[in-house]
Amino acid sequence: MSDAMFYINSVSFGVGLAMDAFSVSMANGLSSPNMKGRKMCGIAGVFAVFQIMMPLIGWYCVHTVAEIFAAAEEYIPYVALVLLLIIGGKMLFEAFSGEEHDGGEVGAAGLLVQGVATSIDALSVGFTISDYTAAEALTEALIIGAVTFLICIAGVLIGRRFGTRLGKWASVLGGVILIAIGIEIFVSGTVL
Repeated sequence: MSDAMFYINSVSFGVGLAMDAFSVSMANGLSSPNMKGRKMCGIAGVFAVFQIMMPLIGWYCVHTVAEIFAAAEEYIPYVALVLLLIIGGKMLFEAFSGEEHDGGEVGAAGLLVQGVATSIDALSVGFTISDYTAAEALTEALIIGAVTFLICIAGVLIGRRFGTRLGKWASVLGGVILIAIGIEIFVSGTVL
């Protein structure tokens, strides 16, 4: 593969893999329209780190414990569904409970769960790049992470913009988006 094709493929993987993280970033922005730049970068950074780690873990598994990982691969859509249902359900509960809360802003634990749930499908990228050297796999993963970071920043900014207009309903919309993403990951992962 030529160098140009390698970079085009890496960016394409990054865009494709970042779509779930983009939607969740937008939901985070919706639920916290006054979010500061540091928090926005933290959210995008967490998603980027997970999108870097997961293909590398998949690549490593192919080169070491592929048989064990292949047996667990069928459960990935279930794990993503459960994690996103929990987070989305919590956002809906907080929106309708009438209790004062932090505007729906996701905490560190919730953000880590979101990172795992939206990047778990990136493990399979490790299988598609199994013939790459370790340096090539790392380069591809870093490109995927950089693309994810930029896309997630855009998602948070879009969510923040609309979150100020939607008020309390922004948390409802954010929760519904997370649940819908979980269902989409589950359906596409179990039907295919």
